[in-house]
Amino acid sequence: MNLTPRLQKIVNHVPEKTICGDIGTDHAYIPIYLVQNKICPKVIATDICKGPLEIAQKQIKVSGFQKQIEIRLGNGLKPIEPGEIETVIIAGMGGLLIRDILECSKETTKKIKIFILQPMSAQRELRQYLIKNNFKIIKEDLAREDQRIYEIIIAIHGKQGRERDIYLDIPKFLIEERHPLLIPFIEKKKKEILKIMKQCEGKYTPNAESKLKECRKKIKKIEEVEKCL
Repeated sequence: MNLTPRLQKIVNHVPEKTICGDIGTDHAYIPIYLVQNKICPKVIATDICKGPLEIAQKQIKVSGFQKQIEIRLGNGLKPIEPGEIETVIIAGMGGLLIRDILECSKETTKKIKIFILQPMSAQRELRQYLIKNNFKIIKEDLAREDQRIYEIIIAIHGKQGRERDIYLDIPKFLIEERHPLLIPFIEKKKKEILKIMKQCEGKYTPNAESKLKECRKKIKKIEEVEKCL
């Protein structure tokens, strides 16, 4: 099975011989790939919606991996018992939803060793949650697909020291490794901030002025990072 660039980058971070959970599996492309390529002996695939799971079930049947891939209906990590999986993939949803999934299933979360997270939004807020709640970010990656750059966070349990504020937006792993997508990624971040600044222009409310001040600080810090590249 051929995966999209985003999904391929995600599975590249799954350790071999690990039992994996794919949360929000949709069409079960990731579980099928992991089993097909002998990366995982077993995958538990969950989804909150019955429709996608029925499609996933058909895909798994066609692939012939019914014994290795188990489908479960439910919200987030709730269908998974503590200790059932060693690695979890939570991808293709907002960072705040990923945060809530981890927070709502603490007993299961405690037993998971590796977290591969791909937030579509609120990446900064997700990093803040992880750092404050005894997760340690050990790697970050980027994937480009359809003119969009996706952020991938790999974390384990552990203490992490307080990071520079800019690293919540532009992770130091990407800077230290000179990631091939780092420059377009930084440009994307700048455009997002400039867009917010434009929306705040001409508004003299305390909220707008506060946002403008925060955005100017972020732009300055991003420019400092750019000078080091």
